[in-house]
Amino acid sequence: MPQLSTHTKELEETDVLTDVEEPCHLIMWNDEVNTFEWVIETLIDVCGHSQEQAEQCAWIIHTKGKYAVKNGSYDDLKPLCDEITDRGIGATVEAIV
Repeated sequence: MPQLSTHTKELEETDVLTDVEEPCHLIMWNDEVNTFEWVIETLIDVCGHSQEQAEQCAWIIHTKGKYAVKNGSYDDLKPLCDEITDRGIGATVEAIV
């Protein structure tokens, strides 16, 4: 009778990074309700923009309809987005594709 050989293979458990955080944009949207001054003030207060940077963003939002005013992680941008929308300005957080 042939001799049977048995082999035991030990499996090693490893952690795999599965939750990779994608970079995101904080998008502000143009509307016909909010003034340039209010949008500029919001960009300064909420996003930490300088006066000049906020004015430039406001013009781009006005002419293009929307603009990515800040980049970062979703977790960092979501509270800013909420604060902007609480001020009556349209904003969203979108993954950078």
